[in-house]
Amino acid sequence: MSRDIFDCERLPPAVDELLHGTNPWWVGKPGPLVPRYRRWAFHATLKKMESGLAPAVVLRGPRQVGKTTLQQQLIEYLIGERNVEPQRVLRVQFDEIRSLIGLREPILSIARWFENRVLGSSFNEAARAGKPAYLFFDEVQNLADWAPQLKALVDHHTVKVLVTGSSALRIEAGRDSLAGRIAQVELGTLLLREIAGLRFSGSLKPFLPENGLEPLLRQSFWQDLQAHGLTNRAPRDQAFLAFSERGGYPIAHAHAQTPWPEIADQLNETVIQRAIQHDLRMGRKGIRRDQQLLEEVYRLACRYAGQAPGQAVFVPEIRQALAGNIGWARILNYLKFLDGALLLKLVRPLELRLKRRKGNSKICLCDHGLRASWLQEVIPLDAKALASSMLTDLAGHIAESVTGFFLAGLPHLDLGYFPMRGIEPEVDFVLTVGEKRIPLEVKYQRRIDPHRDTIGLRAFIEKTVYNAPFGVLVTLCDGVEIPDPRIVPVSLPSLLLLR
Repeated sequence: MSRDIFDCERLPPAVDELLHGTNPWWVGKPGPLVPRYRRWAFHATLKKMESGLAPAVVLRGPRQVGKTTLQQQLIEYLIGERNVEPQRVLRVQFDEIRSLIGLREPILSIARWFENRVLGSSFNEAARAGKPAYLFFDEVQNLADWAPQLKALVDHHTVKVLVTGSSALRIEAGRDSLAGRIAQVELGTLLLREIAGLRFSGSLKPFLPENGLEPLLRQSFWQDLQAHGLTNRAPRDQAFLAFSERGGYPIAHAHAQTPWPEIADQLNETVIQRAIQHDLRMGRKGIRRDQQLLEEVYRLACRYAGQAPGQAVFVPEIRQALAGNIGWARILNYLKFLDGALLLKLVRPLELRLKRRKGNSKICLCDHGLRASWLQEVIPLDAKALASSMLTDLAGHIAESVTGFFLAGLPHLDLGYFPMRGIEPEVDFVLTVGEKRIPLEVKYQRRIDPHRDTIGLRAFIEKTVYNAPFGVLVTLCDGVEIPDPRIVPVSLPSLLLLR
């Protein structure tokens, strides 16, 4: 006797209604209007989904960088341009939807319901017929046991899955049980070439190929990168000026005519406050973290962006601000939580000979526009604005923060910094590729002293044990000349065309 499919899986009426409402293509209706501009991760994510190398793709990044938009664009593309039957596409947003809370295994329950009520066959039957199902799960980290459910789903069913998350802490917590089953795409704020495309309809290609980091080990590659920036100077500088003024969040450039104070308020509410109040407030075993402390730690991180402040800076300032006896260990944990929420990157001291150098981590913010919104302090980065400004030193720290977070986003790159030790001067960043290291120094000022401003780079290069064939000097302006042939000057606008 055949089994009635309605007995296979039942969902509460509210969830059933929600799923039908958020998947209107099942009944021939259009989805929400989505931006036409596709970020770089659109093609990278689609390629990973279609390759089948891993059964699931994880797209992670800070809030409001376009993860949900990318999902919606992929769905629109699959149905509209690839002619995928709408009934093969499911999207669920696990983001504070109360009707989903009562489900014991939301991912598996909804997947079974989708097989029975919409797809009309099992996932494996559909895949064998050459018509696999596409499952999109948004903000999946809001589920306490999302990883075991996803593992069970992809281990027993042939499906194409994309999950997104804005909390690295919760995404990383699930990686162990998903080893070998996921491919990851990191989506940050807008790249410089994306600002050129989104805001000015410009077209700039990434200079670093997708297939590895080996080009970084060639001195000529960095020289060619600077030449590439000069060749594309007009669109590069136009995009960099916009980046200088507003940072890299899509909303800041998609609504370029909206006054900055309104954009700043929106960023505070939808990115910083949302992350602090939602992603970071709840710790393990339901323990609530101190919201005031999180906010104060983030404020100081913004204040000391591009620097490596430690206990001597954070402890007295936070104790004074909060009038409490708060220890360094707790503050350091909160810094790590902010790193986990992808609001900043803690760049650690360089590891040499399997020994990690002692020193504080360098703070690199995910976006200087967030800093401007949180501190209500706009610091320009473009050379023309700084020419008449007294903020060059502070702009230098922010430029170092921008550089660090940008380089940290290069897939598979080992990034550290070299703290001062004895007579050895500090080097802002060190890129490790294989057994070689490339020191990189940021000198963000109008006049460069070829000797004084390259001391750190030369000292690092000359110590043969560090295995550094050359160094890179990141500058404010083009046209810097360094007589030492081992040092390549690259302006920050040109560096940002790397990706």
